[in-house]
Amino acid sequence: MLDDKDRAILNELEKDSRRSTKSIAKDLNIPRATVHERIRRMMERGIIKGFTVVPDFGKLGEPVTAFILVSFLPNNNQSQRELADKISHLDGVHEVHLISGEHDILLKVRGESMERIGDLVIDKIRQMDGVGRTLTCTCFATVKDE
Repeated sequence: MLDDKDRAILNELEKDSRRSTKSIAKDLNIPRATVHERIRRMMERGIIKGFTVVPDFGKLGEPVTAFILVSFLPNNNQSQRELADKISHLDGVHEVHLISGEHDILLKVRGESMERIGDLVIDKIRQMDGVGRTLTCTCFATVKDE
């Protein structure tokens, strides 16, 4: 699907998506027009979904990260996907994944303190129709975050 040049360009963009095509072309010894065209094609094919910023959440007042496992209680009112979508709109929820195993939904949340994350779990998530039980795992340190 991708050749070595595409992968090299993608790797450079993953390091810093603000880099110019000229800079990438120079570092990879590929013509600038080729880099530009390959980026355009990867975007058209959906390989590159977008360009983003990776904030320092500690400096934004949300230094605490936790992962929450949610068990879904099936009912006639909503599906697991619908519950996951509702959870995704809560403040502090940064990622929502449908998973297999003992739990059904995995959340990555951030907050100013464990108390605030606890408020999110107790006052919002556990109160939602379709939520069975939750298991919260605190993050001590992040080694890699992509």
